[in-house]
Amino acid sequence: MMTPIAPLHAASPEDLPYRFDALDAAMEAAGLDALVATSKHNVRYLLGGYQFIFFAAMDAIGQSRYLPAFVYIRGDAGKTGYFANKMEIHEHRVAPFWVPEFRPDHWGSVDTMQAVGGYLQKCGIASGRIGFEAGFMPKDGFDALSGALPQARFTDASMLMTRLRMIKTRPELDLLREATARISASMQATIRAAHAGTTKFEIIERLRQEESARELTFEYCLLTLGASHVRAGSGQAWNRGEVMSIDSGGNLHGYIGDICRMGVLGEPDAELNDILAEVEAVQQAAFAQIAPGKTGAEMIAAGEVELRRGPNAAHNDFFAHGMGLISHEAPFLMTNHPVAYQGSDAHTPFEPGMVLSVETTMQHPTRGYVKLEDTVILTETGHEVFGADNRGWTVSDPD
Repeated sequence: MMTPIAPLHAASPEDLPYRFDALDAAMEAAGLDALVATSKHNVRYLLGGYQFIFFAAMDAIGQSRYLPAFVYIRGDAGKTGYFANKMEIHEHRVAPFWVPEFRPDHWGSVDTMQAVGGYLQKCGIASGRIGFEAGFMPKDGFDALSGALPQARFTDASMLMTRLRMIKTRPELDLLREATARISASMQATIRAAHAGTTKFEIIERLRQEESARELTFEYCLLTLGASHVRAGSGQAWNRGEVMSIDSGGNLHGYIGDICRMGVLGEPDAELNDILAEVEAVQQAAFAQIAPGKTGAEMIAAGEVELRRGPNAAHNDFFAHGMGLISHEAPFLMTNHPVAYQGSDAHTPFEPGMVLSVETTMQHPTRGYVKLEDTVILTETGHEVFGADNRGWTVSDPD
């Protein structure tokens, strides 16, 4: 049974998942006078939960692209602006945005950024230092913005934004908890519905349907069957005695649940039980080091020590990362393992409200891909594992 949960919606600044003084302090430390956010996830966060449904799954429109822009002037929240698509005027009529300046006058990246540039000039930031998201600003949009503000200096503020999102509020954590629970239930239903001869394509489609039925936005399914380590969809069929690794991200009102669970077709044998227990021991060793004041480095070291104790250590791997509105965000705990970024938060003490994804993967040479991935949050006194059920073998009837 699903727990009813509404999307975040900030009707006023008091409802936002961040504080203006925290944003001001971060911008002052970075030497920024203004911020222009254009990524869908950061615009959603800064607005307090809103995302325009028409462009939720696409960007292209006509000869340009949708480019929402949130503009914030340091120390002057009363000038905050949202530069939106023309169709968003209807969204405003249903549930008015809290921003003092709402400009639903745009269709593409160039006209949006021209309007942003003109607004910043009006606000006295013509020669200031402006932060933007370099990875989420198309060249024609940046050319339009910098052309409108030839005396301004521009700097990438992407890291500032991800650090602002690092500590989650209770409503954000509630969404992550519920997203994880719904993914777990979807996985159990999917595994139990499969049988001998069910293909990977069919399993992935069943999971998509199960997640959609639970009001999740299906994002992906990384799936392996049998001895294969290949995690892509195919016509490969599941056979009696084989394992299934099912790893999926489902989105609930913008927040991503991401776990991996294991199935087996028929009762698991002793070797499979030992293999999964070895993976679980690494997870538990890492969990034991997740508490306020501990660090990612301590957690990783504990997981790796336990990993090396196992008989299949040569085939095992441990990984941890932050998550929330996107699947890899602060805290950043490991460098280039496997995703290409720096583990800049490895020695930063854990704080309540941080969210971690903790995962141990064994690529066994004969039994296949065995993995557990869990979502863990930092609490005031320790930690909580979201979706902590169904961590053993989920058994499907081969007939």
